[in-house]
Amino acid sequence: QVHLVESGGDSVRSGDTLKVSCVVSGYTISHLCMAWFRQVPGNEREGVAAIGNYGVDKYADSVKGHITISKDAAKNTLYLQIYGVGPADIGMYYCAASIGDFCPMSLETAAYNHWGQGTQVTVSS
Repeated sequence: QVHLVESGGDSVRSGDTLKVSCVVSGYTISHLCMAWFRQVPGNEREGVAAIGNYGVDKYADSVKGHITISKDAAKNTLYLQIYGVGPADIGMYYCAASIGDFCPMSLETAAYNHWGQGTQVTVSS
């Protein structure tokens, strides 16, 4: 059973850099297709970034050049780094995973069947 636990969400100043983490247990991250999603109240959960088995990544157009997804196989951990945090970055960030050796790099929620509990990012001026 894949278990995901996010952390690192915080209230940060506008313009700061923030890195959130997702620790994976129950499965090796090298054989998982993984992604980060963001959700604000009243809106659907939206895909932010996805990463495949060989480090290939994909980003939503709205965050290209602003966010980096990465993973550390030794720590079995997924990361999302947000540069120059702003109001558009506010939300609950969820880590998602699906088991597979071929990753479609999807930013759709239906592509993932394992989810963490989320970590909240807020921005102060």
